Amino acid sequence: MSWGLPSWLGGSSNPSLPESSNQPPRSKDGGYVAPDRTSREHCYESRDAFFQCLDRNDILDAVKEDEKSRKLCPAEVVAYERDCARSWIKYFKEKRVMDYKRDRTLQQIAKEDAASAAKAKAERGGKSWFG
Repeated sequence: MSWGLPSWLGGSSNPSLPESSNQPPRSKDGGYVAPDRTSREHCYESRDAFFQCLDRNDILDAVKEDEKSRKLCPAEVVAYERDCARSWIKYFKEKRVMDYKRDRTLQQIAKEDAASAAKAKAERGGKSWFG
């Protein structure tokens, strides 16, 4: 009996089955080889195409709306999952939501800051802070 990684760590649920060809290449010590520049570029291009499709279909969170994104962007999902590592796929999907929330928060802060500055200026009667 051979021992492999548990499925929750990226291993096969059946260790006697051969690894799929979709798996990244392994080094001599059994670890995965890091993607090269070309592989990363393919991943980024596929990710960007997938995210553009999500934007066109008003889908923000592709993790929560996985079924909808697969239905509306089937070719983009296939390319994205083919070109990127599984850990990158999840990371980019979650980062997309975090970046959106960060940007919304920064916009709200800027809006509140501008209103506060305008209020302070009105209270000073248009005079300078320094007299």
